[in-house]
Amino acid sequence: MGRSALIKKYMKISLIIPAHNEEKYIENCLLSVQKNGKDFFEVIVIDNVSTDKTSEIVKSFSFARVVHESQKGLPFARNRGIKEAKGDIIAYADADTQIPKGWVKKIIKEFQKDKKMVSMSGPYIYYDVSMLQKILVWMYWIILAWPSYLFIGYMAVLGNFVARKDALEKVGGFNQDVVFYGDDTDISKKLHKLGKVKFFQTFYMLSSARRLKGEGILITAYRYVINFLWIVFMNKPKTKIYKDIR
Repeated sequence: MGRSALIKKYMKISLIIPAHNEEKYIENCLLSVQKNGKDFFEVIVIDNVSTDKTSEIVKSFSFARVVHESQKGLPFARNRGIKEAKGDIIAYADADTQIPKGWVKKIIKEFQKDKKMVSMSGPYIYYDVSMLQKILVWMYWIILAWPSYLFIGYMAVLGNFVARKDALEKVGGFNQDVVFYGDDTDISKKLHKLGKVKFFQTFYMLSSARRLKGEGILITAYRYVINFLWIVFMNKPKTKIYKDIR
């Protein structure tokens, strides 16, 4: 029995990709899965009320399955992923991300190494910004995010997120009242009560910078920081309105 077969037998990893009108990005996302995600047990794209060619593009990839979720919103799409997934570990990527080489192997290594770990996550590296912007974003992760994680003990980026399915089920899945900002902190805070929530810099995901470009680096950073703090200390997000940027 080959290595991939052993992995699929003893550690089944389901990849869930929520997608709403992602015809611009979903093909490259799935091409990266095709290239660097051969050890996934299954790949499920949750078409979340798309009105474009998202589903049509996904169906051109034989390894991916499309599931339609009629309730619009990321928490609804992610929770549908929990219901659909047959793996014991669920990995989440966004439709505008690209899985880097070695991403799946890191998941396997970390979950095999630490049986108390319930979830793992890491930062984004933006593939469509200038070098200066990449440096500024990396400084954000090192100067603000990393110390905050060490102090609080939990953190997540949901476009680069992996968790045990049974742990997600125990906490009731993703909070459907937290529609966007703060959703990552909310789920990691709940999972932290069950076991170890790991966040580390080398477990990165390649992502588009469409929100940074659409809202600006300073505004985006402020919104993520303030909502992180509000979830940590107030158990609710400060920002309740968001806009889709496509």
